[in-house]
Amino acid sequence: MSVMQTSELKTGRIFGDNSTEEYVYMPAGEMGVEHPLCVYENQARRDDVTLDEALRLIRVRSLRPTRHPRLGESSC
Repeated sequence: MSVMQTSELKTGRIFGDNSTEEYVYMPAGEMGVEHPLCVYENQARRDDVTLDEALRLIRVRSLRPTRHPRLGESSC
């Protein structure tokens, strides 16, 4: 698990790919929670995923810090 990506998610950073419309982020309400959930968006679909799964998706899909079309640069 990437410590850097974990800390970025926990501060509201959004990872994604605008061309494939895929995004992973931690909603503001989950920050500071012992076992937070993250959101994985893929086009029109939104799913809750664990922090470990969010990190896996970022790695496997090669998602980078990006600007979300609705949320902007941060989920906070």
